[in-house]
Amino acid sequence: MDNLNQLCIHTITTKPWAIETAVQKYAEAGVKGISVWRDTLENRNIQRTGEFIRSHGLEVVSLVRGGFFAHTSALKRDASLSDNLKAIDEAAALGAPMVVLVCGADPGQTLEASREQIRTGIEAILPHAEACKVKLAIEPLHPMYAADRSAITTLAQANDLAEAIRSPWLGVAADVYHLWWDPGLEQEIRRCGANGHLFAYHICDWNVPTIDMLNDRGLMGEGCIRLKQIRQWVKEAGFSGYHEVEIFSNRLWAQDQDIFLQNIINAYLNHS
Repeated sequence: MDNLNQLCIHTITTKPWAIETAVQKYAEAGVKGISVWRDTLENRNIQRTGEFIRSHGLEVVSLVRGGFFAHTSALKRDASLSDNLKAIDEAAALGAPMVVLVCGADPGQTLEASREQIRTGIEAILPHAEACKVKLAIEPLHPMYAADRSAITTLAQANDLAEAIRSPWLGVAADVYHLWWDPGLEQEIRRCGANGHLFAYHICDWNVPTIDMLNDRGLMGEGCIRLKQIRQWVKEAGFSGYHEVEIFSNRLWAQDQDIFLQNIINAYLNHS
């Protein structure tokens, strides 16, 4: 890997920066793609923000995030559907081709009930996604989040769901942080490729020890994930899209973000 043509950075990775700053800094550094978190769009004209991004030579890779379909409360499930439809509209206005789905879970019910609500929710919003020409990517999360963030915890489950619904507008997002441990990962990545629904590939690293379940992800090369091996599997599966750096880290957010951005680029070139 000798260039930045496939490098995308999520705005959450450089959380202290406003989106306008992130766009300018990424572009100046030679980054080619940006995935936009919805909170960065608050109180902004979304269409103009998309134009601003493209005027700096960046491609909008995805809007993050929708999902959270599973609730014991019918009112909350309805509110989730409304929010997901709004996310699709935001993606269309921004010019994002895809919304990433963190599917949700509710500890007050079984995982099976949550998974059924996830399927029902996705099926309910798919017609609007197709009408807006916005893809939906199911992102399985690490099992430590199964109680309240995602009942979809393996790539196999995400593949099963995508194959059951059978829409060209529905696929999966493979995030190494959540999937690196899975002994069936290579097989499931190949399955994604065979079915044409590997829509996104997210990278970071797993720190040892990890001191915070949510906000202690590592920069590529800091931890134990075999990133180059997984990248090869993804490539062999036919994926040619962006490698999206998505890092939640209180430690790294506290650093000078200009230095952090350069460290991201160096880590991408050398360790992923």
